[in-house]
This record gives sequence, structure tokens and C-alpha cells, in this order.
Amino acid sequence: MSALPKRRISHSRKNNRRSHHSLKPIKLVSCPNCSAKMLPHNACNNCGKYNGKTVLPI
Repeated sequence: MSALPKRRISHSRKNNRRSHHSLKPIKLVSCPNCSAKMLPHNACNNCGKYNGKTVLPI
């Protein structure tokens, strides 16, 4: 037995398998301290605060 597919994979079956491969837009939130755009659950690159505490020296 050879390790080759018996039938060709159709376009719809191939595309259904790849339906989750698309890129998602980046979600940004505004920093409660300085109102700069930042990633959620991350320290702000502008003011260095996370959850009201300074965690990055700016």
C-alpha cells in the first residue's frame, strides 16, 4: 500500500479546513491612566502602568 490519497481533496473541503487560518484584527483598548492605545492585559508602553501600578520604568 502506498501513502497516497485515493481521491482528490475538493476545493470546498480544503477551504473548510482552512476556515480558521484567517488573520484576526488586533484588539486595542485605551489605557485608563494616559488614554493611549494598548493591548489588553498588558502594561502600557506609554506610561508603564498596569492595573494602576508602575511596572515599567519609563
